[in-house]
Amino acid sequence: MKKSEIYREKLLTLDHWDAFLLEESGLPGPRGNLELAQVVVDLGTRALFEQYLEFTSDRAPTNSPQEFLAFCGVLGLGKLLAEGDATQFARLRLLASDPRWRTREAVAMALQRLGEIDMPALLVEMAQWATGNYLEQRAACAALCEPKLLKDTQAARGTLKLLDMITVSVVSATDRKNEGFIALRKGLAYCWSVAAAALPEVGTRMMERWLQSDDKDVRWIMRENLKKKRLEAAAPEWVNFWKVRFLMLKS
Repeated sequence: MKKSEIYREKLLTLDHWDAFLLEESGLPGPRGNLELAQVVVDLGTRALFEQYLEFTSDRAPTNSPQEFLAFCGVLGLGKLLAEGDATQFARLRLLASDPRWRTREAVAMALQRLGEIDMPALLVEMAQWATGNYLEQRAACAALCEPKLLKDTQAARGTLKLLDMITVSVVSATDRKNEGFIALRKGLAYCWSVAAAALPEVGTRMMERWLQSDDKDVRWIMRENLKKKRLEAAAPEWVNFWKVRFLMLKS
């Protein structure tokens, strides 16, 4: 039996979930219990999500078991969003700048719940986030750059266009020691490879522009994407060409 099925059966026997969730959260530790969080969202109600959203960063600091409850609450907003409650976009956008990195990750995962059923709607909203602060931009990239969401050509093309727009903002950035900028930089270091692998004939051409950029952060972002196995599998000759070119430029 899968872990998710075990968790589902257990939660259905409990009147109150908090103690079990805290015990099974995986926190403190390097990885929270994502399987359990997804089951909580599948079975949970709006009231439960609102209750868990009360665990703000002061009540549930980073890596505490209580942060897992906050994570489930944020992820639950994605369920509400997918059910048609578009007001959750505004709440999630605020939470994209939460000081806790796991909470920010929950925002991207919540948005993906909408993407699974209405990718065009998610792309429209993320185009607005792409004009926001660094952490909002990072959330938009992470939400869209999920392989299962990019099987459709238009979805992949729209995601590449958004990544291109956000990369322009990297070039114009002046506060590069900002925590938000650093998080965005790390996000772009894998997001481009995911989107380009979904539509190689378009994505690789778009990446070539940035591979030749004079901006040191953009070049680092592109070099990191060249290391990703997903992109290498989708465009092996192209990846090898650019890896060799970068080695020559270093020498």
